[in-house]
Amino acid sequence: MKLILFTVEEANRMLTEVRPRFERLVEAKREFDRVRNRMDVLGLATSGAGEENPDVQELKRLQQRYNALAEMISNGVSTIHRRGCLIKDLDQGLLDFYALNGERLVFLCWKLGEPEITHWHTLDSGFADRQPIGQGEPD
Repeated sequence: MKLILFTVEEANRMLTEVRPRFERLVEAKREFDRVRNRMDVLGLATSGAGEENPDVQELKRLQQRYNALAEMISNGVSTIHRRGCLIKDLDQGLLDFYALNGERLVFLCWKLGEPEITHWHTLDSGFADRQPIGQGEPD
């Protein structure tokens, strides 16, 4: 991933562009997890079952969906990363943008559902330690 530095304004503009794709990725990750859980259950239930068993057939269909979702998520993450954004957590919907706070590299931090970027944190901390922009505000 190429390091791109954002101002708050630039990050919010980029967020407007990547938000729809990011929202689709978060939903795809939820479906991916549901499919994986169902596959785990069916894997146990179909142990020793023949190919004609409906659960075995469902398991095969789920495996195809699982693979398609995995590819979609991987491609979507790569696309967003190429824009200079860093996906931190698809389960929580966390997205970070590199920025400068004086001479120090920091992250502008956004969570799915927030209207815009209003927080930041250091590179070695995370969402729990984020601070509102204005407290040691990034440039």
